[in-house]
Amino acid sequence: MYLAASLDQGLHRRLVDGLYVEAMVMADEARAYFDTRETSASDGDDGGWDDPLRRVAFACESLKVTTRLMHIIAWLLSQRAWQRGEIDDAEMWDEKYSLGHAAGTDPAMAATFPFAARALIDASQDLYERVARLQERMTSPRAQMEPSPARVLMERLSTAF
Repeated sequence: MYLAASLDQGLHRRLVDGLYVEAMVMADEARAYFDTRETSASDGDDGGWDDPLRRVAFACESLKVTTRLMHIIAWLLSQRAWQRGEIDDAEMWDEKYSLGHAAGTDPAMAATFPFAARALIDASQDLYERVARLQERMTSPRAQMEPSPARVLMERLSTAF
Protein backbone atom coordinates (compact mmCIF):
# COMPACT_ATOMS: atom_id res chain seq x y z
CA MET A 1 0.00 0.00 0.00
CA TYR A 2 1.00 3.61 -0.41
CA LEU A 3 1.35 3.95 3.37
CA ALA A 4 4.11 1.41 3.63
CA ALA A 5 6.51 3.66 1.74
CA SER A 6 5.55 6.94 3.36
CA LEU A 7 4.88 6.18 7.02
CA ASP A 8 6.19 3.82 9.62
CA GLN A 9 3.37 1.44 10.60
CA GLY A 10 3.81 2.16 14.31
CA LEU A 11 3.65 5.87 13.68
CA HIS A 12 0.62 5.40 11.42
CA ARG A 13 -1.16 3.42 14.12
CA ARG A 14 -0.44 6.05 16.79
CA LEU A 15 -1.54 8.89 14.50
CA VAL A 16 -4.77 7.14 13.59
CA ASP A 17 -5.52 6.18 17.20
CA GLY A 18 -4.86 9.72 18.46
CA LEU A 19 -6.96 11.32 15.76
CA TYR A 20 -9.74 8.78 16.33
CA VAL A 21 -9.92 9.57 20.04
CA GLU A 22 -9.92 13.30 19.29
CA ALA A 23 -12.70 12.90 16.71
CA MET A 24 -14.86 10.76 19.00
CA VAL A 25 -14.50 13.18 21.92
CA MET A 26 -15.33 16.10 19.63
CA ALA A 27 -18.34 14.24 18.21
CA ASP A 28 -19.64 13.66 21.73
CA GLU A 29 -19.08 17.31 22.67
CA ALA A 30 -20.82 18.49 19.50
CA ARG A 31 -23.78 16.19 20.07
CA ALA A 32 -24.14 17.34 23.67
CA TYR A 33 -23.81 21.02 22.76
CA PHE A 34 -26.12 21.09 19.76
CA ASP A 35 -28.75 18.89 21.46
CA THR A 36 -28.75 21.15 24.52
CA ARG A 37 -28.79 24.30 22.39
CA GLU A 38 -31.79 23.11 20.37
CA THR A 39 -33.65 22.23 23.56
CA SER A 40 -32.86 25.53 25.29
CA ALA A 41 -33.71 27.53 22.16
CA SER A 42 -37.10 25.87 21.92
CA ASP A 43 -37.73 26.28 25.65
CA GLY A 44 -37.80 30.05 25.34
CA ASP A 45 -34.12 30.83 26.01
CA ASP A 46 -34.18 33.46 23.29
CA GLY A 47 -30.70 34.95 23.08
CA GLY A 48 -31.51 36.23 19.57
CA TRP A 49 -32.80 32.86 18.41
CA ASP A 50 -36.20 34.26 17.44
CA ASP A 51 -34.85 34.94 13.92
CA PRO A 52 -35.83 31.91 11.78
CA LEU A 53 -32.90 32.46 9.39
CA ARG A 54 -30.43 32.36 12.26
CA ARG A 55 -32.01 29.18 13.67
CA VAL A 56 -31.81 27.47 10.27
CA ALA A 57 -28.21 28.60 9.82
CA PHE A 58 -27.37 27.24 13.27
CA ALA A 59 -29.03 23.91 12.46
CA CYS A 60 -27.09 23.76 9.18
CA GLU A 61 -23.83 24.41 11.02
CA SER A 62 -24.59 21.64 13.49
CA LEU A 63 -25.09 19.30 10.52
CA LYS A 64 -21.85 20.49 8.91
CA VAL A 65 -19.90 19.82 12.12
CA THR A 66 -21.47 16.38 12.42
CA THR A 67 -20.80 15.58 8.76
CA ARG A 68 -17.18 16.68 9.03
CA LEU A 69 -16.66 14.50 12.08
CA MET A 70 -18.38 11.49 10.53
CA HIS A 71 -16.19 11.75 7.41
CA ILE A 72 -13.13 11.88 9.64
CA ILE A 73 -14.25 8.93 11.75
CA ALA A 74 -15.10 6.85 8.67
CA TRP A 75 -11.68 7.54 7.16
CA LEU A 76 -9.92 6.68 10.41
CA LEU A 77 -11.90 3.44 10.74
CA SER A 78 -10.86 2.44 7.23
CA GLN A 79 -7.25 3.12 8.21
CA ARG A 80 -7.69 0.88 11.25
CA ALA A 81 -9.21 -1.83 9.06
CA TRP A 82 -6.18 -1.62 6.76
CA GLN A 83 -3.85 -1.89 9.76
CA ARG A 84 -5.63 -5.09 10.85
CA GLY A 85 -5.53 -6.55 7.34
CA GLU A 86 -9.30 -6.34 6.82
CA ILE A 87 -8.73 -4.13 3.77
CA ASP A 88 -5.90 -5.02 1.43
CA ASP A 89 -3.47 -2.58 -0.13
CA ALA A 90 -5.20 -2.48 -3.51
CA GLU A 91 -8.61 -1.75 -1.96
CA MET A 92 -7.26 1.29 -0.12
CA TRP A 93 -6.94 3.05 -3.49
CA ASP A 94 -10.72 2.84 -3.90
CA GLU A 95 -12.46 6.22 -3.64
CA LYS A 96 -14.84 4.91 -0.98
CA TYR A 97 -11.93 4.77 1.47
CA SER A 98 -10.93 8.39 0.85
CA LEU A 99 -11.84 11.22 3.16
CA GLY A 100 -15.25 12.49 2.07
CA HIS A 101 -15.83 16.11 1.10
CA ALA A 102 -17.17 18.30 3.88
CA ALA A 103 -18.61 21.76 3.29
CA GLY A 104 -16.88 24.68 4.91
CA THR A 105 -18.44 27.22 7.20
CA ASP A 106 -19.26 30.80 6.29
CA PRO A 107 -17.15 32.84 8.72
CA ALA A 108 -19.60 35.76 8.71
CA MET A 109 -22.49 33.53 9.74
CA ALA A 110 -20.40 31.65 12.31
CA ALA A 111 -19.43 34.97 13.90
CA THR A 112 -23.07 35.43 14.95
CA PHE A 113 -23.10 32.17 16.95
CA PRO A 114 -22.19 31.76 20.61
CA PHE A 115 -18.53 31.21 21.48
CA ALA A 116 -19.01 27.49 22.24
CA ALA A 117 -20.55 26.90 18.81
CA ARG A 118 -17.74 28.80 17.07
CA ALA A 119 -15.18 26.79 19.03
CA LEU A 120 -16.74 23.50 17.93
CA ILE A 121 -17.00 24.67 14.32
CA ASP A 122 -13.37 25.82 14.27
CA ALA A 123 -12.12 22.67 16.00
CA SER A 124 -13.97 20.38 13.58
CA GLN A 125 -12.62 22.30 10.59
CA ASP A 126 -9.09 22.15 12.00
CA LEU A 127 -9.33 18.41 12.60
CA TYR A 128 -10.72 17.85 9.11
CA GLU A 129 -7.87 19.84 7.57
CA ARG A 130 -5.26 17.88 9.56
CA VAL A 131 -6.74 14.55 8.47
CA ALA A 132 -6.91 15.78 4.86
CA ARG A 133 -3.21 16.73 5.03
CA LEU A 134 -2.38 13.31 6.45
CA GLN A 135 -4.29 11.61 3.65
CA GLU A 136 -2.53 13.81 1.09
CA ARG A 137 0.84 13.00 2.61
CA MET A 138 0.10 9.29 2.49
CA THR A 139 -1.12 9.27 -1.09
CA SER A 140 1.38 11.71 -2.56
CA PRO A 141 3.84 10.12 -5.00
CA ARG A 142 6.46 12.58 -3.71
CA ALA A 143 6.08 11.16 -0.21
CA GLN A 144 6.92 7.72 -1.55
CA MET A 145 9.99 8.88 -3.42
CA GLU A 146 11.64 11.24 -0.93
CA PRO A 147 12.29 10.18 2.66
CA SER A 148 11.68 12.79 5.30
CA PRO A 149 14.65 14.87 6.42
CA ALA A 150 14.26 13.50 9.94
CA ARG A 151 14.41 9.92 8.66
CA VAL A 152 17.54 10.70 6.61
CA LEU A 153 19.20 12.18 9.70
CA MET A 154 18.23 9.16 11.82
CA GLU A 155 19.69 6.80 9.20
CA ARG A 156 22.91 8.81 9.08
CA LEU A 157 23.17 8.67 12.86
CA SER A 158 22.51 4.92 12.97
CA THR A 159 25.22 4.22 10.36
CA ALA A 160 27.71 6.43 12.21
CA PHE A 161 27.47 4.34 15.39
